[in-house]
Amino acid sequence: MALADSTRGLPNGGGGGGSGSSSSSAEPPLFPDIVELNVGGQVYVTRRCTVVSVPDSLLWRMFTQQQPQELARDSKGRFFLDRDGFLFRYILDYLRDLQLVLPDYFPERSRLQREAEYFELPELVRRLGAPQQPGPGPPPHARRGVQKEGSLGDELLSLGYTDPEQQEGASAGAPSPTLELASRSPSGGAAGPLLTPSQSLDGSRRSGYITIGYRGSYTIGRDAQADAKFRRVARITVCGKTSLAKEVFGDTLNESRDPDRPPERYTSRYYLKFNFLEQAFDKLSESGFHMVACSSTGTCAFASSTDQSEDKIWTSYTEYVFCRE
Repeated sequence: MALADSTRGLPNGGGGGGSGSSSSSAEPPLFPDIVELNVGGQVYVTRRCTVVSVPDSLLWRMFTQQQPQELARDSKGRFFLDRDGFLFRYILDYLRDLQLVLPDYFPERSRLQREAEYFELPELVRRLGAPQQPGPGPPPHARRGVQKEGSLGDELLSLGYTDPEQQEGASAGAPSPTLELASRSPSGGAAGPLLTPSQSLDGSRRSGYITIGYRGSYTIGRDAQADAKFRRVARITVCGKTSLAKEVFGDTLNESRDPDRPPERYTSRYYLKFNFLEQAFDKLSESGFHMVACSSTGTCAFASSTDQSEDKIWTSYTEYVFCRE
């Protein structure tokens, strides 16, 4: 059947010879010039010519070989892709000009390569798998340190962070230093000891603060006679210096909301992969931190329960501040 006049967009060119009903199946998909994508909850708005810039890729097939009604959409009509929404920005940047540009400190290289394989971008996969070529200036281990004037002093120019991916192949018994102090003697002597990101130059652990926050809710009967029913802790957030957070929580730290944060910068977007406050407190205590402050705010609302009575629903946000001197 011929496409209805209300169908969004128009075919790019008419069907030569024959009736419209016989040629409609061969016409290009009717996609708008500006497309909205929902990738794992992250919304991107771009031109259709950008997403189809690499022939035979997954996106090229979706937006040239399929009809709009055949693709998954979210509740607002945006085309939906169940992939990592934060890494997709690098995929989209590559599709714009076919150039790979990544931050200086980028620990998600292997995950981005997996995303490139999913979207069937062989050239991007090849570039991500190729060894990184150091540019002019200081060696890679020094360039990865914080080099802004006045941030932490000239001592950080000799600090460098090893790529987490390079440590994956290391043996279990071998040490895996994440920070190397290239201290030089007056005669240009040997390097100093290996330090963790939170160690200072004298070998001691660097002091700092970490703030743990969580939002929870619980219900209590209107007459306040029944016991309070705690519902859940939705998410435990972590605020502080990136290197300190990684030292304390390790693999239990979810960095997906701020994947490119350098070790000596601060963040408020990390959260933990577990929901037990006691587990977070234990990890902080084992790393030499102690609690120095706590604050909490809350709101209350009434809600009808199944027995026609009204319960109070309390929602609170609590923060605990930990310090290591």
